[in-house]
Amino acid sequence: MSRLSPQQKTAAQLAGVAAVMLSLSFAAVPFYDWFCRVTGYGGTTAVAAAAPDTVLDRTMTIRFDGSREAGMPWEFKPVVREMELKIGETGLAFYEAYNPTDRVVAGTASYNVSPDTAGGFFTKIDCFCFTQQVLQPGERVQMPVTFYVDPAIVNDREGKYVKHITLSYTFHETELPAEQAALETPSDADVN
Repeated sequence: MSRLSPQQKTAAQLAGVAAVMLSLSFAAVPFYDWFCRVTGYGGTTAVAAAAPDTVLDRTMTIRFDGSREAGMPWEFKPVVREMELKIGETGLAFYEAYNPTDRVVAGTASYNVSPDTAGGFFTKIDCFCFTQQVLQPGERVQMPVTFYVDPAIVNDREGKYVKHITLSYTFHETELPAEQAALETPSDADVN
């Protein structure tokens, strides 16, 4: 029976540690995403199918912000910069996007709210940010977001002091969907 030398034991232990660390790194992204959605950490918003039945007399000012990733050719901005609504009341806001280029451009919006403590209480019912958006050359669209502020915010240790929430979106250019990309590539008949 052969025994492992101290160097072989150390090498085996280090390989085991490396394998565990690699496994944890793959699990970290989905776990972090889940954690942020559940807790609102980092300004991550919640998602619901409908607004609550409870609407409070207290109001909240919602501010809207829009930006683009470097290289994103669209123009992108909120239609209205600010609105006030009652906590629990359903709000509807629009963002406008314009593709000034001569090509089809696809984009996806990332989002967050500030202050971070409001993230778990700002709840989206429907949003353009849930899906990829595709704009034709010269196309201008208004994209809706339906939301509410969860009444539970008034009972939260930190949330009860929030008076203003800012909803921010950043649009990033993404690859065109396969069916759209096929329309963009010249056919063999065009080449000859």
